Amino acid sequence: MRSLSFATLAAVSFALPAVAQERSLSFALGAGVGTAPEYLGSDSYEGNVFPIITFGSLNWGALDLGNGVRGAPDNGFSLNGAFRVLGDRTTADSPELAGLEDIDTAVELGLGLRYQETNWMVFGEVRQGLTGHDGLTGTLGGDIIMREDNRWKFTVGPRLNFGDDEFANTYFGVAPTAQNFAAYTAKGGALSAGIQMTGSYYLDDKWSLDGGLSYEKLLGDAADSPITQAGSEDQWRIGVGVSRIFNLNF
Repeated sequence: MRSLSFATLAAVSFALPAVAQERSLSFALGAGVGTAPEYLGSDSYEGNVFPIITFGSLNWGALDLGNGVRGAPDNGFSLNGAFRVLGDRTTADSPELAGLEDIDTAVELGLGLRYQETNWMVFGEVRQGLTGHDGLTGTLGGDIIMREDNRWKFTVGPRLNFGDDEFANTYFGVAPTAQNFAAYTAKGGALSAGIQMTGSYYLDDKWSLDGGLSYEKLLGDAADSPITQAGSEDQWRIGVGVSRIFNLNF
């Protein structure tokens, strides 16, 4: 299972004034390569290519989201978009899952609330599955933030990931038709906890090199699933990539 939880994407508002106003959107787009478990609960790893999508800010009349992509943002609370991609899971790639339904690549969108200080921040976010699954997921976390001049930025902090029954049973439930596992119904709750580290080197005002390393340990029904028991509760991910900042005024 390929996944990426390093980036966020803006939420869009439609009920906005029709009068002329200053409007702007900032974000970063890029791509990276890395390695991750073949699927959630697997002890086998594979290479992948993943998108880098970092929400910066959206200003449109009374709507004011985010505090920028780069540099030390304003301290205090901010409302942000939330975005995550989970790669597909197929029996063609993982024959041991014979009898289980394939899962398409999942795209999750939602909102997050962040409290930021210069050298640390805490956040919570909620995301809805749009493809791959119909469940609701969320993350609580925080980071220590280290900046070396205007070129380097490092973050490290804990993560606690949640999912509802729909999400948990999609990825950790086992249907009676499975050939290699006993039938199992997974319930939602706190499904994993771990730590994430990221680093960015800004080549110039627009371009940056980005890297990330994360570890999560599956919990609750995710850990007790026969899929995980045959695989591993320990899930590592590493990736490097390049991204570009875009600032749009409209």
